Amino acid sequence: MKYIDKLRNSGLRPTKQRLQICEVLFNNEKTFHFTINELEQKIKDRIDTKISLATVYNTVHAFEKKGYLKQIPINSNQTYFDTNVTDHHHFYDLKDQKLIDLENSDVGPINIKKKISGKRIKSVEVLVKLED
Repeated sequence: MKYIDKLRNSGLRPTKQRLQICEVLFNNEKTFHFTINELEQKIKDRIDTKISLATVYNTVHAFEKKGYLKQIPINSNQTYFDTNVTDHHHFYDLKDQKLIDLENSDVGPINIKKKISGKRIKSVEVLVKLED
């Protein structure tokens, strides 16, 4: 299968459940934004096999550590993950609790004036929170 190497490179055995997680995550034409709970529900809706929340959690975090997913913190107790790992910006709809890609070309130049000694800026990603 096409996801076996991705799993092994993440330090995970390619079990049936993990391969099904890969199918949901990486078999999409467009970017997929999700929370762990949303992903668990989507997997349960698509497959007959039981899958534990711990398996979903561990797989997602292993993929994030390997750079296959990007973590987007919304606030101190809410985190989304993104299958698009490039540097890019997001809208977050507070009412619908939905993360939406915002193209880099839609954001003007960002000028960070403060410098930290011995450090350089790796990237700047803007999260714009929307409300009605």
